[in-house]
Amino acid sequence: MSILAAVPFPLQIAAVLFLGLTLGSFVNVCIYRIPKKESVVAPRSRCLSCKTQISAWDNIPVFSYLLLKGKCRQCNIPISILYPMIEALTAFLMLAGFIKFGVSMKFSIFCIISPALLAIAIIDIKHKIIPDIITLPGIVFGLAAGSYLVGLKDSSLGLIAGGGIFLLISEIYYRVRGSVGMGGGDIKFIAAIGALLGLKQVFLVIFLSAFMGSMVGLVGLAGKKINALSQIPFGPFLAGGTLIAYFSGERIIYMYIMTVTGGY
Repeated sequence: MSILAAVPFPLQIAAVLFLGLTLGSFVNVCIYRIPKKESVVAPRSRCLSCKTQISAWDNIPVFSYLLLKGKCRQCNIPISILYPMIEALTAFLMLAGFIKFGVSMKFSIFCIISPALLAIAIIDIKHKIIPDIITLPGIVFGLAAGSYLVGLKDSSLGLIAGGGIFLLISEIYYRVRGSVGMGGGDIKFIAAIGALLGLKQVFLVIFLSAFMGSMVGLVGLAGKKINALSQIPFGPFLAGGTLIAYFSGERIIYMYIMTVTGGY
């Protein structure tokens, strides 16, 4: 990061966007391969239709998609627009993080957690799973990064509180309804989030994710897209709540306390 600080600001922005696009390309690999339990390192990317190995020139994030007009060079089969969208979204997140945190350790941590959050959200939407290969290392990383951000004690309490609350909710739901209402992936995910953000902010993430999930559920019910028994992946809402808390958690909590106490 000290190297980046010495670079002129316009070049810093270009470097951050390049980093975001590159990470976004890796997120695409994770989204496709992790649910299949395939390596995210090898082999090189291939066309999903004709299985032809994609050349480096045809694998430049976003730009190759535009140059190829969204089609495979070999078989001419359309490529899902989801790929460049994820790459562009990751680049946007990187830019937003850089503008917010500048050249700092908090930005370095953000560069790791934001692609992971995006991968978890998309995998959960598509497959209704939150892979252990992301959440278990995420707990370890959360404790390490959380020790820097909020201190080891608060990080540990956040892990215990987040994981414990979701484990309790899962157990109560199972005993009342006789079915699994919250998967183990959600429990490990919120434990990792708690370790990263600490005790106060893990409660904020739970509130934000529950609120966003409820709003989406109500809209789905009103539009008859889902019914009362439909399972809605919770990972995307946890990921969204985590991003909000990472950017503005302390400010939101402060504003809430000032509102409740009347400014005293």
